[in-house]
Amino acid sequence: MAVGESGIVGETVIEHTVSTLWRFLPGDLSSRLDRCFSASLEQVDFQEPRYVFFRADDVAAPGANLVRLMDLFTRYRAPLCLAVVPAWLTQARWRHLKRIGQKAPSLWCWHQHGWRHVNHEPEGKRQEFGPSRPPLKIREDLIRGKDRLQTLMGDSFSPVFTPPWNRCDQNTLDVLKKLNYKAVSRSQMGRPPSPDGLPDFAVNVDLHTRKEGHLVSGWDSLFSEIGSALSQSLCGIMIHHQRMNESAFVFIEIFLQALLRQRRFRLVHFMDLHATYNNISALY
Repeated sequence: MAVGESGIVGETVIEHTVSTLWRFLPGDLSSRLDRCFSASLEQVDFQEPRYVFFRADDVAAPGANLVRLMDLFTRYRAPLCLAVVPAWLTQARWRHLKRIGQKAPSLWCWHQHGWRHVNHEPEGKRQEFGPSRPPLKIREDLIRGKDRLQTLMGDSFSPVFTPPWNRCDQNTLDVLKKLNYKAVSRSQMGRPPSPDGLPDFAVNVDLHTRKEGHLVSGWDSLFSEIGSALSQSLCGIMIHHQRMNESAFVFIEIFLQALLRQRRFRLVHFMDLHATYNNISALY
């Protein structure tokens, strides 16, 4: 596989691989997306809008891919939720990130992505905020991460929490509510369910951490995922900019163009969703 953008955290260099899917773009991509969108809208009888958000994970260092991604969303005036790892962010990095987004600051939802993005589970699926950790340690890391982002970002910080690897335990969800977070964002059908008053704005399309080894079946799977997500009231699309190559950037631009051609799709970020949460939740 091709190697994507490197992430530098402290003295550790992290290499990100690009999924096999992004070696090739279908020649009929634009028309195929239009058909996929139209079919998803035909599956529902009512005329309410479909809300769509994009969430970019593992944000901190303003590398070339992140700059390009934010420039792309700026060009199309499309909102983007940016999940920032607090321990990776420095004052200098935040100044740079803020400059990148200064042309359209209202597009960005800068929010919290764990604390250090470190796995603490000795076995099973990876989690930073999972059942193997003492509740006090979880609370300390949540507060530490929130305080760091609020101190660096000020009013630009949005109190929304995306757990690394899209999963966390019940204690974490309960603490998030007590600490007055506005929402959490995990994978669709995440377990355990979030408590009342803490909406879960879930992602249901994964663009870049895919594992299909066959191009044709991989694209079929991705289009099926997109169609299913867009037939729901809320579609969340997960981006990993470090795993993007040229094809992945071309795809997102064509995807945005296709979305904007459909008037019933509304592009939003987390704070937009929070403002209309009661209306959206009634559509589930």
